[in-house]
Amino acid sequence: MAKIFVLDTNIILHDYKSVRQFQDNDVVIPIAVIEELDKFKKGNDALSYNARAFMREINKLTDRQKFGPRGVPLGKKLGYIKIEPNHPFTPEFQDLFKDDIQDHRILSTAMWVRDNNPGRFVALVTKDINLRLKAKAAGMEAQDYLKGRVDDEVMENLEREVIVEEASSEALQKLAYGQDNCLDWKEVAAKEPTPNQLYKFKFGDDTICARYDASRKAIVLVRSRQAYGIKPRNDEQKFALDACLNPHIPLVSLTGGAGTGKTLLALASALEQADDFDQIILSRPTVVLGGQDIGFLPGDQKSKMGPYVQPLMDNLDVIKRCFKPGSKQALKIEAMLRDERLLISPLAYIRGRSLGKVYFIVDEAQNLTPHEVKTIITRAGEGTKMVFTGDVFQIDQPYLDQWSNGLTHLGEKMKGQALFQHVFLRKGERSELSDIAAKLL
Repeated sequence: MAKIFVLDTNIILHDYKSVRQFQDNDVVIPIAVIEELDKFKKGNDALSYNARAFMREINKLTDRQKFGPRGVPLGKKLGYIKIEPNHPFTPEFQDLFKDDIQDHRILSTAMWVRDNNPGRFVALVTKDINLRLKAKAAGMEAQDYLKGRVDDEVMENLEREVIVEEASSEALQKLAYGQDNCLDWKEVAAKEPTPNQLYKFKFGDDTICARYDASRKAIVLVRSRQAYGIKPRNDEQKFALDACLNPHIPLVSLTGGAGTGKTLLALASALEQADDFDQIILSRPTVVLGGQDIGFLPGDQKSKMGPYVQPLMDNLDVIKRCFKPGSKQALKIEAMLRDERLLISPLAYIRGRSLGKVYFIVDEAQNLTPHEVKTIITRAGEGTKMVFTGDVFQIDQPYLDQWSNGLTHLGEKMKGQALFQHVFLRKGERSELSDIAAKLL
């Protein structure tokens, strides 16, 4: 018999199409979930969009028909969906869950569905760990929503994307000092590498960095380059700077711990190529306490974004200190800020825009859902380059983790595409104190 999955509110806010991800099994939405979604229907953020989109989907499915005993069909080769009224806990659990809150109403309804469908598998699906624990304490099957969740093996591969190889001295001489600084991939690999595969070749005590260029069918040398006064301090930063400066790679993701230089390298690369773009846009998710968005802060849009983008401004100050006050480069940064060619913009207002010839940097991208990352990338017009930076182990969103966030999803889904490159930065370069603290604390 078809299984039954009872969905929590956070599943729909995470993915409004989630009801279609359970194959031919049935989906039950407690009325308490509908009540919670009603609170999210106003606003410009992704949660509000998902709430409204789900309501429209349900309205379309139930147009001119009522819920039968099983509900209404979701579509071809899919199960049924039903909105279930609230049901109280049975007497044995009423003392266990005394507080009358929405989580308990959702759980009690899920338990009612289970008790009234003997012989069928029933599970509560929620991204709320506390609710899963409560459900298990009451003997109710509870699961996380696994759509878009990346496997541990894939996570490890994203952190080990650089291949360390031994090669003949003749091949390395050709790569490092040859006329074209490139090497036929057949000289070092048994099969053709994926586009933008990164290599480290050992050459005595030195290391030669390289990348597979699919358009040339060759492994090309990655040089140590400089961007607006910023120089790479390690091999991974060399790879990152090369990717951010490469006009043929319009989508880049940089991951790594605190102080590894992700944001600094992206911003320096943008300034180095400022003449090639109409605008440089800096943004990051506005993750705040209490569910309040930037509309609750005083001032105009620029003032509201101030607290969120201060880390970006700190990196900008680091770049400015590379030059003397009043220098051509420092004055150029000030002029770009004044003319809004270097712009700080909230991600909440990106939907519906078309970004043409823009260098777009999204910091702290680990706090975005896969759907939000897709929304941002699909805004890219001709000549636009996007760089996503973040640390998947420092997530501030309550229903995202290192396996399900948008930055991890981006690296897993886009791997092997010629237009995309991912670099994992290992070594902290902020300071010796920062590096030791990141390792030991």
